[in-house]
Amino acid sequence: MTDFAASPECRDALARWLAELGAMKAASPHTLRAYCRDVTGFLGFLTGHRGESFGTAALLSLTQSDLRAFMAAERAGGLSARSLNRRLSAVRNFIGWLADHAGTDATAALSVRGPKYRRKLPRPLAEDAAAEVMTAIGDDAAEPWIAARDQAVVTLLYGSGLRISEALALTGADHPLPEVLRVTGKGGKTRLVPVLPAAQAAVAEYLRLSPYPAAATAPLFRGRRGGPLNPRLIARAMERVRNRLGLPATATPHALRHSFATHLLAAGGDLRAIQELLGHASLSTTQAYTAVDAARLMEIYDKSHPRA
Repeated sequence: MTDFAASPECRDALARWLAELGAMKAASPHTLRAYCRDVTGFLGFLTGHRGESFGTAALLSLTQSDLRAFMAAERAGGLSARSLNRRLSAVRNFIGWLADHAGTDATAALSVRGPKYRRKLPRPLAEDAAAEVMTAIGDDAAEPWIAARDQAVVTLLYGSGLRISEALALTGADHPLPEVLRVTGKGGKTRLVPVLPAAQAAVAEYLRLSPYPAAATAPLFRGRRGGPLNPRLIARAMERVRNRLGLPATATPHALRHSFATHLLAAGGDLRAIQELLGHASLSTTQAYTAVDAARLMEIYDKSHPRA
């Protein structure tokens, strides 16, 4: 942890909060590291702000002015509004946890709002571009089985709306892919996603060519030497294919997941159903795709509507 002049009681509380997030909320190690950095950074600020060591009692007596001073210092240091909101969320979560365990009210500190910012809209590919990517991604692969592997991965990302981490977490026990696949996503939450025949066929072809058998406990998608496939290799394959096809830099593996949702919505998909398929905890996250769809409609309108 970052060094800060807090009491052993405060350090212990932070460790217990992180442990509870990992055990009860199934937060990933990456998320826990980010939360730890955010909160220890805040505690370090408080040391300088108050000029003294402090414990949990002092944290529970924080005022809105203390939180606003922290936000002002972070913004002055160049932190973006989006990143500050994430950091403030971690701090409020920790203070709220402390208050719950102490049986006190921390409403004053918890009611502070972060800076407003405009969420970036997802940047999906057009339907024809997504189809071209799935066909051409393996064109410059070193070996036929690697070409088939990359094609199978991107077909799953686009056809089932998987995150790259979810696709690469599949094991040989998932083969042959069923029509409906149970996926474990963020926070350890499971969901059911459809697997199109094209994705089933792509994975089957990859495994037919692969020099490595689909062992039940081994990764389904392998690297050249047989170990787990590094997601950076798929990102590089996407970079090469988008350069060949003249696609924008936003054409990343994650953009295929965005494309899945946007194209499903454009075809009349129900927003709640799409939320379930994507594994979004909040409907507001999924609603971003309605803005994307509306923006595309306006673009088509501007290009095609007759003008006097």
